[in-house]
Amino acid sequence: MFQNFELLGFPYPKDLKFLFVFFLLLMYILSLSGNGLILLVVALEPHLHKPMYWFLCHLSMMDMMVSSVVLPKLVTWLIGGNGVISFAGCVTQLFFFHFLGCTECFLYTVMAFDRFMAICKPLHYGTIMNYQVCFCLAAGTWFGGSVHGAIHSSLTFHLPYGWRNQVNYVLCDIPAMLKLACANTSINETVTLIDIGFVAMACFLLILTSYIYIVSAILRIPTSKGRHRAFSTCTAHITLVVIYYVPVVYNYVRPPSQDSFDEVLVMFYAAVTPFLNPLIYTLRNKEMKDGVRKLCSRRPQSICQT
Repeated sequence: MFQNFELLGFPYPKDLKFLFVFFLLLMYILSLSGNGLILLVVALEPHLHKPMYWFLCHLSMMDMMVSSVVLPKLVTWLIGGNGVISFAGCVTQLFFFHFLGCTECFLYTVMAFDRFMAICKPLHYGTIMNYQVCFCLAAGTWFGGSVHGAIHSSLTFHLPYGWRNQVNYVLCDIPAMLKLACANTSINETVTLIDIGFVAMACFLLILTSYIYIVSAILRIPTSKGRHRAFSTCTAHITLVVIYYVPVVYNYVRPPSQDSFDEVLVMFYAAVTPFLNPLIYTLRNKEMKDGVRKLCSRRPQSICQT
């Protein structure tokens, strides 16, 4: 077994190397700062201490982490032309990539449930979605994601690896690693397809069911202003769900292929989506915009005062 693997990255015009490096670094910095801003605004603004923004903070933390799993190593490869990663590093990268991806899938489902309770059961919302329930729901998403990541990383790296150590991908992911294994991987491929497909489909169906009830409840609101206000709290979440599910379905819920578009979607998920998430929530959410505006209008010393 090799102690190291070599990530080959993705094909790109050599004369555009510095443009790619600049783009990835810019996306990484913006995603960290944008998601960090959300965490800061929610923490400092009491009117944002609600279940919706509690879950949004967890989403922001996931976005910061998933960017850090992929982008620093990729930028190092682009600059130095050396994508060598240790065996332990490869295991760690695959675990956290699937851990965070699955956790995010669960979190979108929980966020849909939160919107369902807020719009369809407004009189019981404060009682049901209390601090203890919100804490347990958030903790459950992280725990479920960690179990998912542990299962797939152990199944993948339990296989024997021989003389080939070049990973023809931008990161240590299941399809790329299975191609290097010196054993029959049909069981692993089946488990990956069924498990990821089941998790993604089950979560998607729960989200879809929630929004069927939400839309039905919104249509019963007598005033157009009330309908618009209710629906505006859901549009950001719907947008993020669509952005999340396209790469997942294309990459995992289909037979393996050599399509280079896989790498484009991974780059979109790791670089662009974490940047878009805070942008979507701050531009399409009045409370978040008000919170950011208040934070920016404060004097620096007032933030530090006790």
